[in-house]
Amino acid sequence: MISRGAAGDPALSRCVACGVDEFGSEYWGRAPLLSRAAELAGGFDDLLDPSAVDELISRRGLRTPFARMAKDGNVLPPSTYTRGGGAGAGVGDQMADDRVLALIADGATLVLQALHRTWPPLVAFATDLAGALGHPVQVNAYVTPRQNQGFAPHYDVHDVFVLQVAGRKRWTIHQPVIEAPLADQPWQTCREQVAARASEPALLDAVLEPGDALYLPRGTIHAASALGETSIHLTVGIHPVTRSQLVRQLMQAAQHDPQLRVSLPMGVDLADPDVLAPHVTETVAALVRCLDAADVTEIGRGVGDLLRRETRPEPLAPLAQLALAERLDGQSALRLRTGLRLRVDGEAGRVRLVLLGRTIELPAAADAAVKAVLTGDVITPAGLPGLDPGEQLTVARRLVREGVLVLA
Repeated sequence: MISRGAAGDPALSRCVACGVDEFGSEYWGRAPLLSRAAELAGGFDDLLDPSAVDELISRRGLRTPFARMAKDGNVLPPSTYTRGGGAGAGVGDQMADDRVLALIADGATLVLQALHRTWPPLVAFATDLAGALGHPVQVNAYVTPRQNQGFAPHYDVHDVFVLQVAGRKRWTIHQPVIEAPLADQPWQTCREQVAARASEPALLDAVLEPGDALYLPRGTIHAASALGETSIHLTVGIHPVTRSQLVRQLMQAAQHDPQLRVSLPMGVDLADPDVLAPHVTETVAALVRCLDAADVTEIGRGVGDLLRRETRPEPLAPLAQLALAERLDGQSALRLRTGLRLRVDGEAGRVRLVLLGRTIELPAAADAAVKAVLTGDVITPAGLPGLDPGEQLTVARRLVREGVLVLA
């Protein structure tokens, strides 16, 4: 299960002018969608603005790969915009603000990567958006000087929302050369086809102004160039769980079938199609039987494990959590940590909560209390069912220390 936090999909609604249901049925993974600022609830400068970019570069000690730079379609060597951190830092690749300044003044684009891990407003936004979509989310920012293009026409292997923060940027969009590409099908493997498609009439040619948003399904070829002023936009990457992931889970399950582990015969030429044909037929038949009997619960566990690895829940404050556990009483208001993905397994005499890289074991008597926690409602230790007052505080403290419950 996943903790979604507040009701509704406010993060997603900020990005699309149509209804959420319409976006899911008509555009998600299918077609680009341009949403103008006048059609949306507000701009995006609360998520990032020029002063935030300056702070990240000059005061936050960013290192590669959390930032990179490009010019004329080419990624620049890190040595051109980084240097050692000075006394006590012990690192050699922190962003050098003076070098970044010189390169931007010379027309280079600055890319701030993984802002869903480093900039608080975008940490919260990405957590909410991932909860609404049910797919992992990343956020990058692109700062492009006037009249410059940071990257050549290309496509991404994940869906993106482009959120224009400041300045204006012209986007030219072309149909894919590979439909719904996977991670092992990047645009660099078909540069010539991408360049040829980008020379054709554009599917969409539009200027994004502050507050505008653009959705692009993975594989959509795009290029962007700033116009009369420095442009800042956010690229929100959505890494969709695809049917190919289900195929991988099914193939892993098939390995447990003894009929699919049988050795092929010896003393024959296994490269000979006539020799191989009956074994292929038998293998396909065994595979079909195995797939027909697939356990959806097990497949769901595999997908859940993937999502736990790829999705970051609401950040924790370790010292605040410890202090909360110490002062906890029966009336302390608590809630499930937003975006936390966990699985509950029952065993004889135990309740097991499976999280990323660890398992929390509780006595069977805590089963009803755990179910109350997983509703996502605000709870108090005194409201946990099936436990006496001492047990209620013990379970609540354990879940606070484990980062499952946080202060409501």
